[in-house]
Amino acid sequence: MISRGEIYFVQRSSTHGREQSGRRPVLVVSADAINRQPLVIAVVVGTDAKNVPRDYPTNVRVTARETGLPLDTVFLCFQIRSLDPARFVDPRSGRPALAGIMPAHRMKEVDDALRLTLAL
Repeated sequence: MISRGEIYFVQRSSTHGREQSGRRPVLVVSADAINRQPLVIAVVVGTDAKNVPRDYPTNVRVTARETGLPLDTVFLCFQIRSLDPARFVDPRSGRPALAGIMPAHRMKEVDDALRLTLAL
């Protein structure tokens, strides 16, 4: 099962303007009760930390060491997207291909950034 706080690489296509495209890390932010349903999964998109020189309150910067990702990453919590669970599946294995885990203290930062983004 795909769970909140997990990070996957997905192919982002059909994007426009400043939307992140290509193969990107995404952080699952939807509740596990939703993730267990045959619905869509809410994620925020990540980008290479080198691409974001400044910190903003709607972003969460993490190191590769703390997440298990290959690069330091900035999760852009203002870029929320819902994805079909099929996007998380590795075509070779047929199973979701977990790339990393967001530490609990960083998920609190993500929650704060989402509250700011969504004016909650």
